Amino acid sequence: MSAPAVERGRLARSKAGRDKGRLCVVVEVVDEDFVLTCDGRLRTFDRPKKKRKKHLQPLIARNGDIAAGRTIEDHTLRSWIREEEEKLVQV
Repeated sequence: MSAPAVERGRLARSKAGRDKGRLCVVVEVVDEDFVLTCDGRLRTFDRPKKKRKKHLQPLIARNGDIAAGRTIEDHTLRSWIREEEEKLVQV
């Protein structure tokens, strides 16, 4: 099984930078090297973080609302990330 692609709506873990180890969601693909990510807490939809794709570890989980291009509330994003993180810990 190959690794999931870094695409809009994909949950990912940061591999480098100040946010190393934190979970975030890809909200937009800028170009072949960069994406915009947010976590609903430090990086909200209003001010996403520009990050290199190679500094992200994509995970299986994907948020359908973000993938469809819809904006969701930051508190909803935080709770979704928390739920997915609990699923990862259980596995």
